[in-house]
Amino acid sequence: MRKSIATSITNTVKDLHKSGLVDDITMKNIENLCIPEVREYTPEKIISIRKKFRLSQAALASLFNISPSTVQKWEQGNKKPAGASMKLLDIMERKGISALI
Repeated sequence: MRKSIATSITNTVKDLHKSGLVDDITMKNIENLCIPEVREYTPEKIISIRKKFRLSQAALASLFNISPSTVQKWEQGNKKPAGASMKLLDIMERKGISALI
């Protein structure tokens, strides 16, 4: 429900922006408010994302600028990604690995 409301609002404001009724700053503010929520990642989901892009644990760690042991701990369920790492997983899952390179 939240996603459809955010999409509807963003589309309406985009139309107003094209018409010249909304300035660039307001448009950017609306887009930033409608950024999707970052969800938590299970060990299985992390493995799935990594394998989807054919990355080793070391390669994923290098891409995220973290240690390979951190990726290993995520995948074993001993540690959970947080902060920037969670956001990077989200971006990678939604937009692909090219968004991070």
